[in-house]
Amino acid sequence: MNAPNQSGWKPTMHEGANEALDSHRTVTGNRALMLEERLIFEIGSHETTGVDLPEPQTGAANRLGGLARSEPIGLPGLSEPEAVRHYTRLSRQNYAIDLGLFPLGSCTMKHNPRLNEKVARMPGFADVHPLQPVDTVRGALEVIDELADWLLKLTGMHSVAMTPKAGAHGELCGILCIRAALEARGDPREVILVPESAHGTNPATAAFAGYRVENIPATPEGRVDLEALKARLGPDVAGVMITNPNTCGLFERQMKAISDAVHAAGGLVYCDGANFNAIVGRVRPGDLGVDAMHINLHKTFSTPHGGGGPGSGPVVLSEALAPFAPLPFVTRRADGTLDLIEEENAGEHHPRTFGRMTAFHGQMGMFTRALAYILSHGADGLRQASGDAVLNANYILRSLDDVLDAPFGDSGPCMHEALFSDKGFAEGLTTLDLAKGMIDEGFHPMTMYFPLVVHGAMLVEPTETESKAGLDQLVLALRSLAQRARDGDETLKTAPHFAPRRRLDETLAARKPVLAWSGLPAPGGVPTLSEQGGS
Repeated sequence: MNAPNQSGWKPTMHEGANEALDSHRTVTGNRALMLEERLIFEIGSHETTGVDLPEPQTGAANRLGGLARSEPIGLPGLSEPEAVRHYTRLSRQNYAIDLGLFPLGSCTMKHNPRLNEKVARMPGFADVHPLQPVDTVRGALEVIDELADWLLKLTGMHSVAMTPKAGAHGELCGILCIRAALEARGDPREVILVPESAHGTNPATAAFAGYRVENIPATPEGRVDLEALKARLGPDVAGVMITNPNTCGLFERQMKAISDAVHAAGGLVYCDGANFNAIVGRVRPGDLGVDAMHINLHKTFSTPHGGGGPGSGPVVLSEALAPFAPLPFVTRRADGTLDLIEEENAGEHHPRTFGRMTAFHGQMGMFTRALAYILSHGADGLRQASGDAVLNANYILRSLDDVLDAPFGDSGPCMHEALFSDKGFAEGLTTLDLAKGMIDEGFHPMTMYFPLVVHGAMLVEPTETESKAGLDQLVLALRSLAQRARDGDETLKTAPHFAPRRRLDETLAARKPVLAWSGLPAPGGVPTLSEQGGS
């Protein structure tokens, strides 16, 4: 039996509940209000439909050539109540930020204020079209320009490219700016240095841009080895891609020294700003010598990943890289009105642009949400949000470091995320087993096995939007699971036990996914999903 922790949270599931649940099965597969739901192909019928549609007009030649469908499409027909119930039941089997916290490290899955959603749905924002004449979207350009101004003030940078669609897209934008700047001075460098504590997309981006990637090791405390970096710098090094705060949840204290060394060697500095939410209002990357940095608007300034649509990754640039920024961009005319520059001849603003990253200007929905978030918080509120994110992460770190190994726990306070390892688990039990146990406790698992520099890594980011009571409940669950992993509790190997589906064969699912419906199984054949328990 688990004991209550200091917050007063007590477990509600008694010992032996797994056995009780397994011994009380229902003929329907339903478990009280958790209703079993089959695939839509299993509950629908090809012969019926919930709506009446007019017969298609035939005889006239179509424009499909030889691509017209020759057989029925095979979609199941449902009545309106059946369709609504199907998707409602499925939604209740899905974890969501409105149900509980997402402790995904390096992902910043925080609550999205409903005010931001309301603003994004206002006429003029929700229905703006990228092909509208510029004169009809002056308000949208004002939003983009004001957001850009905030981003420049918060980062201390010279210019910003608003078009990149997300983090990795922003990384590519920054690296292409660096390449364009080097080519402009006739300096064909070919190597990008990437510390092992950087985000995994960093080396991929550099390679995609045509650079050779070389690794820079970390110190025992989880930060960039400055001396190793200096030893590798030379005339072939175009620059460094560094994540700060890094993926170990630590701030790179020697960032200015790193930038100075790279600049002295003729290179440029790219900073991965995915973790900017930990330092907003407290550190300006421009003051640290950064030449380019993307900002995940959908992480730092509102919506979780995928929330309400695509992400957005504006890139702030130093004065050295500003002339090479991509098109299109917003500029202010002499009369004070805003204009959107689309032409390749960008004149004084971006005279040596490397071209375009995307057809249009960016993600208007994310621009609107991010600006609503910034304006509703204000400068002091943004500073408090980053402070609360760091406070929450350190609360998690120090509440668990006696039962979970914290490999960099002695390196000082962490930033926005706490990093643990599987060291101390009983033989045969892994990080994956603990994560599956979290599902039974009602939590989405944390980021697992990343960063790669830590064996069995567990990266936890509570964000600033979680209360102490919510964190205490997470701590209670993780302390219990950690102790079970240390004690060799074999039931963790078969978790989750209370989810709508039991543990899946994830390797088989990834290698041999079933992507098409092949019909109902024959009597005595393959069992249904409910009968398989989720395989």
